[in-house]
Amino acid sequence: MTVLAAARWVWCEYALLDGRGVCAAVRVEVDAAGYVHSVVAGVPAQDGDVLLHGVAFPAAANAHSHAFHRALRGRTHDHGGTFWTWRDTMYRAAAALTPGLYEELATAAYAEMVTVGWTSVAEFHYVHHHPDGTPYGERDADDAGPHAMELALARAAVRAGIRLTLLDTCYLAGGFGQHPEEGQRRFSDGTAERWLERLASLRASVSGLYPEHQVSVGAAIHSVRAVPEDQLAVIAEHLPPDLPLHIHLSEQPAENDDCLRATGLTPTGLLRRHGLVGNRLSVVHATHVREEDIAALAAAGAVVVLCPTTEADLADGIGPAGDFRGAGARLALGTDQHAVVDPWLEMRALEHGERLRTGRRGHFGPEALHGIAALGGAAAQGRRCAGFRPGFAADFMAVDPHSARTAGSSREQLAYSATGQDVTGVVVGGVLAARNGVHTVLGDPADLLVAAIARLDEATEAQDVPARDHQTAGGS
Repeated sequence: MTVLAAARWVWCEYALLDGRGVCAAVRVEVDAAGYVHSVVAGVPAQDGDVLLHGVAFPAAANAHSHAFHRALRGRTHDHGGTFWTWRDTMYRAAAALTPGLYEELATAAYAEMVTVGWTSVAEFHYVHHHPDGTPYGERDADDAGPHAMELALARAAVRAGIRLTLLDTCYLAGGFGQHPEEGQRRFSDGTAERWLERLASLRASVSGLYPEHQVSVGAAIHSVRAVPEDQLAVIAEHLPPDLPLHIHLSEQPAENDDCLRATGLTPTGLLRRHGLVGNRLSVVHATHVREEDIAALAAAGAVVVLCPTTEADLADGIGPAGDFRGAGARLALGTDQHAVVDPWLEMRALEHGERLRTGRRGHFGPEALHGIAALGGAAAQGRRCAGFRPGFAADFMAVDPHSARTAGSSREQLAYSATGQDVTGVVVGGVLAARNGVHTVLGDPADLLVAAIARLDEATEAQDVPARDHQTAGGS
C-alpha cells in the first residue's frame, strides 16, 4: 500500500470560513497530527501545497453506516418491496460474509465515501461471529482470531484513508420476547455480559494497533427490540462511560407499538428508565417519536442521526428534523444502507424532507447544513470536527461551482445544488485522499465495488444451493 506523507499546507481556491462566508485564496497550515494550525485568506499558493480547486468546505462525518448494505443498492425493489422484505435480502448477504469478503467490500464502500466528501464514519457493526453463532477464534487454524470481522473493518478503513469509529453492537434477540432468528445468530453474544467482555477485548486490540484518530471503538445497542430490558440494565450499569453509544430508535411504528405493549413505554422512555439517555447517546432515525421523546432527547444533549435517503428508500417516513432542532437537539447525517453515498444529497434531502413535511421552504440554511454534516457527525463519533479553524481536523471537500449541476449557483448555496459528482478534491488530515472521483491510493471506487459485490454474490449463491437442495429433498 502506498503511504502518503502528511501535507504541511493546503491551499483552497475558495473556502467557507466560519463567520466570514466564502473567501478566496485560503491557505491552511496543518500540523503533524493532521489538525489545523492556522488559516490565512487572500494569499497565493506556494510550491508543495496541496491544491483544492473550486469551493472547499469542512468535510462530512458519516454518523451511521452498515458497510455490507452497499451490496444491496438497486436490488431490493422487486414488486415495490417493504422494509421487511428488504431485511430478508439483507440477512442473506450478512450470512455470506467472511472476514475477507467483508474487508474487500468495506474497503470499496469506504473509498466511495471518501471520494464524495465523507472523511469519517461511524460503522454500526453487528456481524460478529460465524453464521452459526460460533465466535471467531474458537475453530481451527483457518479461523481468523476473536475479532476477525471487526479488524477486517479497521483494515478496510485504513486502506481507504477514512477515520473509523467502530460501533460494536449488542444484538441479543429477534424481538420482544423472541430468540434470535436463524439469520441473526451470528449477531448475538448471548448475554450483555459476554458482549461487554468482547467489547473490552476489542478495545484493547484496536488501541494496540491503531491511533485513536484513525480507528476508535464505540458501542451500540441495535434497538430496544433486539436487547431485552434486563440486559439493557446490565449495559447501563457496566458500559464504560467514555464510549459513544448509538441505537436505532423508533424507525418503524411497529417498533413503538411492540415496545409499548411489552414495557408500557416508548423506546425513548425505556432508555430513560435505565439511565441511557445522555449526551453520549446518538439515536438513529427517530422517525416516529412523540413530543415528550423529542424533549427528553434534546434536554439530555443526545445527537439525532438522520438518514434521509435511507428513510426515503425504505419508506420509513419523514422524521421531525425541524422539531428536534427547535427543541435544541444536535443533528447529524448518515448514509445507513448506502442506497445513496453522497453528503450533498443527504444535506439536501434533510431540507427537502422538512419542506415536504411542513409545506414551507428555508428550514436549514447552507451553513446549518454543513454544520450538521460536519460538526454533528463528529459529535456522534466523539471526534474533533473538520473545519477551517485552529485545532479542527484538516479534513476538507471541494466542489466545482461551474459544473452542469452547479453552474450559476451562489458559492454560499452550493449545498442546494452540488452532488458528489462535483467534488474536485478531498483532504483527510492534510493529505490528499481523492481527486475528481478517483481515490489517490485505491483508484476508481467503481472498480473496487464491482469486484467486491461480484465475490459476495458468488458466496451468497453458494450458500443458497444447499438450502434449495434441502427444500427439494424435503418436498419429494
